[in-house]
Amino acid sequence: MKIAFIGTGVMGAPMAGHLARAGHDVTVYNRTRAKAEATGLRVADTPAAAAAGADAVVACVGNDADLEQVTLGENGAFAAMRAEAVFIDHTTVSADIARRLAAVRVLVVDAPVSGGQAGAEKGALSIMCGGSDAAMAQARPIMEAYAARIVHVGAAGAGQQTKMVNQICIAGVVQGLSEALRFAQASGLDLDKVFEAVSGGAAQSWQMVNRWGTMAKDEFDFGFAIDWMRKDLGLTLDEAKRNGAVLPVAALVDQFYAEVQKMGGGRQDTSALVRRLPR
Repeated sequence: MKIAFIGTGVMGAPMAGHLARAGHDVTVYNRTRAKAEATGLRVADTPAAAAAGADAVVACVGNDADLEQVTLGENGAFAAMRAEAVFIDHTTVSADIARRLAAVRVLVVDAPVSGGQAGAEKGALSIMCGGSDAAMAQARPIMEAYAARIVHVGAAGAGQQTKMVNQICIAGVVQGLSEALRFAQASGLDLDKVFEAVSGGAAQSWQMVNRWGTMAKDEFDFGFAIDWMRKDLGLTLDEAKRNGAVLPVAALVDQFYAEVQKMGGGRQDTSALVRRLPR
């Protein structure tokens, strides 16, 4: 297929690469042209130029404003897209903009991802999708190039709401893991033995398996930064105000992450939440 990929950052660049290796004809666009050129793929000067004649347009940008600019703004992709082309958005944004874009075009899938930079590089992302059955039918074969799991959750906006569920879960787990680690350290326990004892039972989680050891070593240079987590939690808390959900733990952890930002940890991995707890 002829595919335009908009946004070639730490997530988008490897995803575009997987599409090219799967045999698709990929054109990329990025606001910083050097990042687009670094992919080694054909580079377009604007989102519209990338989207012209494409069978699918895929986006992975920063936030609502970025997404609106590359789709509906001057030289945006939507004005240049063929009517039968599908638009797949992997940006984590508000459910509101996902629904607005789906109202403009029929074939739109809001498809935020989980798995971080490592998942993108390995082609093993989990993707939660909102949109029509017709849009999903066109999008799924494309996303299979870089996904281990693709779930069609519901109508437009449901993908973004499901990503919010994901971030609520992560916020609580990382805070609990941080407190558990500090408790173990304060107790003078062997952290490796503690991990061996608890990681095989009900306390086990992806965060524990992948971050217990690195948190103990004060290593936080991984893919998903606190700045992005705070953006996601902000979207989540805004959505909760609209739907009436009560999220006391997520709101509290968001404040804790703000403290770590003030400590200079905004670009560190979300597991740097442990830094605000004294040893």
